Amino acid sequence: MRGIQLSLNQTQKIRLERALEVLQSLSSKANNNASVTVADTIPVNYEDGVLKGHGTSELEGEVVATVCGVVERVNKLVYVRSLRARYKPEIGDIIVGRVIEVASKHWRLEINFSQDAVLMLSSMNLPDGIQRRRTAVDELNMRSIFEESDVVCAEVRGFQRDGSLHLQARSQKYGKLERGQLLTVPPYLVKRRKQHFHHLEKYGIDLIMGCNGFIWVGEHVEAKDILAEDQVNKFEQQNAKSYSSSTSLEEQEQTYTPLETRQNICRTANAVRVLAILGFNITVEVITETVGLSTSLNLDIHEMLGAEFCVLVAESEAERRRLVKKG
Repeated sequence: MRGIQLSLNQTQKIRLERALEVLQSLSSKANNNASVTVADTIPVNYEDGVLKGHGTSELEGEVVATVCGVVERVNKLVYVRSLRARYKPEIGDIIVGRVIEVASKHWRLEINFSQDAVLMLSSMNLPDGIQRRRTAVDELNMRSIFEESDVVCAEVRGFQRDGSLHLQARSQKYGKLERGQLLTVPPYLVKRRKQHFHHLEKYGIDLIMGCNGFIWVGEHVEAKDILAEDQVNKFEQQNAKSYSSSTSLEEQEQTYTPLETRQNICRTANAVRVLAILGFNITVEVITETVGLSTSLNLDIHEMLGAEFCVLVAESEAERRRLVKKG
């Protein structure tokens, strides 16, 4: 558990410490042989031959850990996986980023990595949906697809020879994200899973868990070619500016997010913030449980960020893991 900075009274401090002690004891029992700290000895079988990897060193004939983490073994390779490392991209990762530059034939995105990522025009579906070569006209219309400050979901394609990270968005599930909140959490709290796209039907929202620590909480969008609609709308606005000024009130209201949905987005976003403050692994199951706890207590959205609710979430998670351990 990382250091928690909350305005707690004496009673809340004691309750939180007890909950964290329970969580730590359950975690240490589950990973007693795998967890190591700096200078801990890692048991190995020298007869089979050992390859010392990241986070390990040899001292007085023994393999010791140089970082805190979990011991991993791949054949003869032994290394320590740091639990709080920075985001390390892998091919196929689902990431969420923000466009910071529209350049020649590509967009540059901030993805919470040591360097920016590149999304090439040739690595994404065009709004017309036709598979063809990109032309000079397509390059001129790049800003009508993505522009600066747009939030985009994409997939890691790989590293180029110059060391740059390249992305791709060749599916309708990727693209621009609108009507929601972008949250930033430590990347180690978001584990790689088979599914990073979640539709919470009960709340009418979408949840995208970026492997890079960027989490998107927004209004649910049906699977359709959103880019095509966006580009058509922008071209219509450019060709008929007078029409936009005379848009009827009914048409404007269709673009608004309902109040209940906005409240659900804010409540879910605060649940993610609370879990990040406590240092818990962020999964869709834990998020929904935290949201359910806040609604069962009839808490206002802003009250979720208070010290009392953080303590209640820690106690609830400790009890849940204890029941799972018994089961």
